[in-house]
Amino acid sequence: MKRLLMTAIGLILILSVVVPGIMAQRRITPVTAPDARRQPVDSALILKRQLEQRRARSTHYHDAQGRTIMVDTVTGTEWIDSTLLPAPPKMKYPLLCDVTVGVNIWDPIMRIFGQKYGGVDFSASLNMHNRYFPTFEAGFGMSKNTPSGNNFTYRSPLAPYFKIGADYNFLYNSNPDYKFFAGVRYGFSAFKYEIPDATLSGDYWGDPVHITIPSTSVTAGWFEVGIGLRVNIWGPFSAGWSIKYHTLLHHSSPKTGNPWYIPGYGTFNSSLSGAFTFSYTIGLNKNKTPEVNIPDNQPATEPEEHSPRQSSKNRVLPSDNDEVSTDSGY
Repeated sequence: MKRLLMTAIGLILILSVVVPGIMAQRRITPVTAPDARRQPVDSALILKRQLEQRRARSTHYHDAQGRTIMVDTVTGTEWIDSTLLPAPPKMKYPLLCDVTVGVNIWDPIMRIFGQKYGGVDFSASLNMHNRYFPTFEAGFGMSKNTPSGNNFTYRSPLAPYFKIGADYNFLYNSNPDYKFFAGVRYGFSAFKYEIPDATLSGDYWGDPVHITIPSTSVTAGWFEVGIGLRVNIWGPFSAGWSIKYHTLLHHSSPKTGNPWYIPGYGTFNSSLSGAFTFSYTIGLNKNKTPEVNIPDNQPATEPEEHSPRQSSKNRVLPSDNDEVSTDSGY
């Protein structure tokens, strides 16, 4: 009995030591994952605080190019705060720069060299940001041609044509005196043509046949794409040239056959044409070249207390072992 009692007391003592140890084990508290939507916001706040801290311990000066150079007074590292840099303008020139009127003398020149058709056309374009040029063209064309080796004459009296479209200047942020452009046009013309007293080869008996195609009305529309260059030559005057590719979109088909010539387009089977234009420009905005404005947070002159010409007490220069960085971060 005494042995049994001693055994019970021993078990009680063992349990009194083990059980509190088990109950005292550390509880694991579940950790809630951070909201992914807040991570970019938190990161931005951290970067902002780090940048503010770096600004607070930095002085600055202006280099020869007028840039603001920050100098970390703790490490002596020079860095550039990109948030102080002015944003580059998307458009260097104003919305409405000028209006240009011109005359195309390509056809008159080509007629001197024997071309049997053509006329003259005039154009007007609006300069928007020195980049986009909505354009309207109008002109007159005619033809009188007796093909070599044939015994008939094709005649098309003076008739108008119109084109509307736009040009795009690839040098829009450069000197406005030089323009390298590509453009598109839609053209339309309503005209007439006739072939009076055409002589055809004779019949079986050798007698010639005389026919006449009376005045026939025709309409035609076409698409045109071109590329060219225009250069200022003196004051408001400029000159330029362009090469155009065109294709017919629609045209009427009279019973007498397709026309040989279409005003503003050229011959029916042609696909290329050119232009040589003299232009006069009327300015709409006097300040074509934008002024350089220095923001209020960037003084135009070097601050006296941070001038690089002063002693090293005012500005901490980096040593040979210090790293020079030009980032805008922290």
